Amino acid sequence: MMDMEGFGELLQQAEQLAAEIEGVSELPQVERNLQEIQLAGERLRSRTLTRTSHDAADVKASILLGSKGLDISNISHRLESLSAVTTFEPLEPVRDTDIQGFLKNERDNSLFSAIEESRRRTFAQAEKYHWDNMLVEWEQEKQRILNTLLGSEEDMFDLAPEAELSILTDTAPPGRSSMDSTEIAYARQVYVYNEKIVQAQIRPSLVEMFGGVAEKLDDKNVIELWSMVQHMTDVLLVPAKDTLSCRVNKDMQSAFVRQALLYLEQSYKNYVMTTVYGNLQQAKLGGVPGTLQLIHSFINIKLPPHLPGLQDGEVDSHPVWAVLYYCLRCGDVTAALSVANRSQHQLGEFVGWLQEYAQSQDRMLSPTSANRLRTHYRRAVRNGTDPYKRAVHCLIGRCDVTDFHGDVAEKTEDFLWLRLHQVSFEEEAGLGTQDRISLPQLQTQLLEEYGETHFSAGQQPFLYFQVLFLTAQFEAAVAFLFRVERLRAHAVHVALALHELKLLLQPPLQAAQLLSREPNDPGPVRRLNLVRLLMLYTRKFEATDPREALQYFYFLRAEKDGQGENMFMRCVGELVIETREFDMLLGRLERDGTRRPGVIDKFSQDTRGIICSVAAVAESKGLFEEAVKMYDLAEKADKVLGLMNQLLSPVVSTQGALHSNRDRLKTMALGIAERYRTLHISTDKRIGATFYLLLDLMTFFEEYHAGQVDRAMNVMERLKLVPLDPDSIDERQAAFRNFSDEVRNSLPDVLLATMNILLTKYRRAKAVGGGTPARPQRTADDMDALRRQAQVLLMFSGVVPYRMVGDTNARLVQMESLMN
Repeated sequence: MMDMEGFGELLQQAEQLAAEIEGVSELPQVERNLQEIQLAGERLRSRTLTRTSHDAADVKASILLGSKGLDISNISHRLESLSAVTTFEPLEPVRDTDIQGFLKNERDNSLFSAIEESRRRTFAQAEKYHWDNMLVEWEQEKQRILNTLLGSEEDMFDLAPEAELSILTDTAPPGRSSMDSTEIAYARQVYVYNEKIVQAQIRPSLVEMFGGVAEKLDDKNVIELWSMVQHMTDVLLVPAKDTLSCRVNKDMQSAFVRQALLYLEQSYKNYVMTTVYGNLQQAKLGGVPGTLQLIHSFINIKLPPHLPGLQDGEVDSHPVWAVLYYCLRCGDVTAALSVANRSQHQLGEFVGWLQEYAQSQDRMLSPTSANRLRTHYRRAVRNGTDPYKRAVHCLIGRCDVTDFHGDVAEKTEDFLWLRLHQVSFEEEAGLGTQDRISLPQLQTQLLEEYGETHFSAGQQPFLYFQVLFLTAQFEAAVAFLFRVERLRAHAVHVALALHELKLLLQPPLQAAQLLSREPNDPGPVRRLNLVRLLMLYTRKFEATDPREALQYFYFLRAEKDGQGENMFMRCVGELVIETREFDMLLGRLERDGTRRPGVIDKFSQDTRGIICSVAAVAESKGLFEEAVKMYDLAEKADKVLGLMNQLLSPVVSTQGALHSNRDRLKTMALGIAERYRTLHISTDKRIGATFYLLLDLMTFFEEYHAGQVDRAMNVMERLKLVPLDPDSIDERQAAFRNFSDEVRNSLPDVLLATMNILLTKYRRAKAVGGGTPARPQRTADDMDALRRQAQVLLMFSGVVPYRMVGDTNARLVQMESLMN
């Protein structure tokens, strides 16, 4: 009976509902039975399943374009109305009488043309950007390979495999120096030299100091090398605005030639003395000591008696032209003149030319005498059989520069001496190419036409270095010697000596290759990248001997790169980053805030600027902890706290274990905070507030992860970061806008942790209420308060101007629902 009443009541309610629906005229009348409704539902469900992904994409596209003020439905309709949208080809022309169709056609063609042009331009620009990026990457990779191989601009130097790898793989066990005895000896002199400069004492001669190292090494070739450097740098520098102007100055080049000749002549005289005293029986040394007697003894050894082909008689039983040649070869013009005067009847007019040559300061004949000597040479001497006579005439008159005089110039030094004697610095009328050679021409001939192969540079590196250096090609000589591993130390210190004397040509850009050539440089001028040279040299031992590497970088204190950055600071920065010797090189802070000086302080440079530069390099490389320490050394408090905020933000909410990343950063941050408060170091208010708030948040999460929910909640209430009552939602929302990103990024974790604390306290209160009937009202009040706080948190998460990550909101809703 009751069931019949229930069905009757249900029928009555259905009829009433139908009557209400019929009374609403706006709704359409739908008459369907249950089977029709079921079929319609099945169709809707199948359509929904097939279009879910497509509709979702449409919804996302509508939202994105709608945020920019575009209606996707209208745009789709307009695009679909264009018949050639897929090909962007011009529409077919219409009849001339169809004005409306003509205008529509023209309008559509204009749109298609604009779209096609934009597409073409976009693809062209994208391709250009792609290839530009590829070229930049290739240039960087090519530069890295060239740096590794230590190659020159023209790649004309061959590297032995062991030379390529040595500078990259040469390592030493920890605590042991990677420098050999030669490098250590040079490094000591560099240290002494820098100490003199730092203490503002009289600057010693770096060439003499390095020459002293050569004497101790007891290597004849090295001793001769530094003797050569001593001769070539013993010149009076011509005042000029830059090194290039000084080097190409004719007076300076003439001085280089004179010094080269002086070295070659002294070296040959020592060779003559060694030969004579090593063969005293054959030399028959006697008579008045002097060059002339030494030459006669040398000829006794050198030339067989009655050598055929020698002309114009003898002097003291020796061929007169041979004696003259060897006197000039030893640099004794006075001895040659005395021989000429004694043989005046045999030499004729040549005696006058030799007297004029000997009295001239620059060892040059007057144009009139030179022309007469050259005419006489062409008529009577060139085709003669006496090689010494031809060589002396060519030497005095600077003529016939195409003759190599191989009969008398047996060694490379002899050939070089003859060529330097024939170098002309003035244009002379009527002088053909075979009678004149300039210094740039000689340099080009030796470096480019002959090159390493001609002089067997691989087997005789010192000889080829001598050829280049004595012709004032300092940069090419140093670059060549640097490639020979066992001679690398000598090359670097020759470059340093030239640099200190302002004689070394360097490229304008520090990114240039080791040996480069500028487009506007005259002739065969080369430039040596001293910065790269030193960095390649110190790379071997910077890990084990950073102090010594720092001494070498001090030579770059006046060098700047293309952006004006001081190269000393830059190299120091890279050295510190590579070696991680922060405390030793830059100093460190004591607990009382005082700074303990580092090695860098002794150079009397802008120490704070250097430290800031190193810190900036570390920051750019992502080494934030090291950058914090160095900014702290430089007393850049705002940078210290700013970087600490970036370091602390990702680990604030994590559960830190002992010796973890979070634990280390927290210890570091607490030390900074304590010291800054004790010393009253002022910082930017916003940065400082963020720093201390992050520390407080770390405390909050530590209590939370430890299960101390009451203490964690007390911390959160004091921070006032999130609202816990409805009246403070607007206030917390406004305050949240002023927080930095480091704090804002922690909001999801803060909300979840706070909500979890409320849920935990709610469950505890519920458990207490169920087991204590005497306190039901108080427990109920506590649970209601917790639910209200949870609702406030949920409302705050919805209105706060921050996009939550992941499923934060879903989890908040889930936890809040568990409290109902």
